[in-house]
Order: sequence, then structure tokens, then C-alpha cells
Amino acid sequence: MDRTDSRANLAFLTDNLKSRERLGLHLVAGAPADLDRLLALFIPTPEFSCLEDLSRNMRECKRCPLHQGRRKVVFGQGPTSATVMFIGEAPGEKEDEKGLPFVGPAGMLLTRMLAAVGLKREQVYITNIVKCRPPQNRDPLPEEAAACRPFLEAQVRAVQPRVICALGRPAAQSLLGTKAPISALRGNWQTYGQIRLLPLFHPAFLLRQPERKAEAYRDLKALARELGIASAQEARK
Repeated sequence: MDRTDSRANLAFLTDNLKSRERLGLHLVAGAPADLDRLLALFIPTPEFSCLEDLSRNMRECKRCPLHQGRRKVVFGQGPTSATVMFIGEAPGEKEDEKGLPFVGPAGMLLTRMLAAVGLKREQVYITNIVKCRPPQNRDPLPEEAAACRPFLEAQVRAVQPRVICALGRPAAQSLLGTKAPISALRGNWQTYGQIRLLPLFHPAFLLRQPERKAEAYRDLKALARELGIASAQEARK
């Protein structure tokens, strides 16, 4: 069954459920809104010639309910030739305001973390698994991550990073298809397709629990070794 047939079948189920609801026949679980969200997943990814083109197309994205409360779509930032791609969970308030990823306090810490192992922010590509801010900065829902997944995969294909760093539990679990806690995932190399993937603590978590920064630094040194670069501290010796 192709995507067109699947969408047609879901549309039929939606109409069926709405008709049953009007008649007072609640014979199936769920609600019309649930099927509407499923239908959104079958909206084709817009054609694009480059990431900037795809980013422009996403400004009107309505694939999931997060579009209702956003100010700006936060697509991603960085060179398309980046060796490393950092993927977080979702934009926060500052990101939603500016339309750029990791520009709040967590973003400033991320910049310092990169510098600690000899990386500049301008060298890496940064994005999130969802491109719109969830209400009250909650974790993205699975259907929201699924709605944004084609765009994330397009970013990965365009950048073709050597390494992906998953920042925090939601990003790591979504990319790896696991329910393991970040405490078990962090610092342990995985793969995303053919790309090496390293789960890391999210900078926002480190702001709340600064005592875990030593662990985060060890994980970043593992990233530096994988990339064949010396940390700033080692370079000064």
C-alpha cells in the first residue's frame, strides 16, 4: 500500500468516526482529532533543492498541533559541511522568539562545552527532533517527533555528518528507538544508520545539575578523540 492509499484509508476512517460521533455511536477508541493527527503524518515532505529552501517551506508547516502556539519554526543552524551534528529535543522560549536553536542559557553552555574540546559552534550543525516549541517546554510527544522526522532525516542526508550527538533523553530515545534512560545511554557510542552517534547530557540538564558536568566533559573528550582533535586543555600543555 503506498502513501496515497494509506492517506485515503485514514481519511475514510476519520469521516466514519465523525459520522458515528454525530449519531452518538462511540464504537471505536480515539477521537476524530486523533485521526487528524495521524493524517498529518502522511503529508508529503515538500520538495527542496537545499536546506535553506526546505527551511523556507517549513515556515507554514502544520503537520502537528505544535504549530498552533509557535512564534517561529526553529529549523537548524550551521554549515552543511559540518562533521558533527548536535540534535536536541525541541526549541525553548528564546529559540521560539529568535527562530534559532540553542540561543538561551543552555545554548551558551553548549558553546562553552564545544570550546572545551577544541570545537567552535560555527563548525557544527545544530537542530532538534521537533522544530516548534512544545507548550511549557514539555518533552515532544511521539507523534510530534514523527511529524518532524522527515525534515530531520532530510537535514542528516544534506549535512552527512561523520558523528551525531544526541543531546538529552528525548533526542537519544527518539533517534535510537529505545526507552533506556540517558544515564545509561550517555557516553556510549551507538549508530544512526551508518553514522556514529554519541548520546550526551543536555546542557539544560547540566544547568540544573552542575555536579554532572565532569561526566559530560569526559563524554566530550570521547567525541574529540573520535574526531581526531585535541581538547583545548590538552593543546595548552
